[in-house]
Amino acid sequence: MTFSILARDPKSDAIGGAAATGSLCVGGWVLRGDPRAGMSASQGAAPSTFWGDDVLAALQGGESAADAIGAVTGADAGRDQRQVSALGLRGPGAAFTGKENTPAAGSILMENGVVAGNMLTNVGVLNEMAARFETASGTFSQRLIASLFAAQDAGGDMRGLQSAALLIVSPEHAPITLRVDYHETPLAALVALYDRALSGDYADWSRRVPCLSDPQRTLD
Repeated sequence: MTFSILARDPKSDAIGGAAATGSLCVGGWVLRGDPRAGMSASQGAAPSTFWGDDVLAALQGGESAADAIGAVTGADAGRDQRQVSALGLRGPGAAFTGKENTPAAGSILMENGVVAGNMLTNVGVLNEMAARFETASGTFSQRLIASLFAAQDAGGDMRGLQSAALLIVSPEHAPITLRVDYHETPLAALVALYDRALSGDYADWSRRVPCLSDPQRTLD
């Protein structure tokens, strides 16, 4: 019921994810991130938010993305109705797609990322997502959002879209966590929210709050 992308930005050491779905509140359901661990996306016919959190815990504990996914999926008898992808701070990403998810469904690994989706109009949606991210111009965040537009243009979720989200974590700044929980055109709304969040007083304030590299930062 969802398509998502997880990716690393070697230039900034940021790691991020973006997702969209034909249902509500995709950001709260799907994306999890921690600058000490990496990023996860838990989705599917009956998604488990525990999977996303457990994957991050395993990544922070030193497991590879593939081993982290193997651990959480192997222990869950309902895994056939779920989908998960993971990307650590280093090394290749990994993904799992349960066989009871509505087709088209699957995943593609990239050099610094992974795309995944289910209930898609066609599997080519995933190829277009990966290709757009790798060739798009702009900032890391903008490339992730561009990947969502590529998925939509290629057919996307077979039901259309109702929500979209972006999550960026980095040791150098506070999380960028943007959620459009319901909108008739959620990708356009996500772009508008991104433009507001990355400019003006809010952007200035968010650059001066604590982050992993400076946990005692103040506004002074």
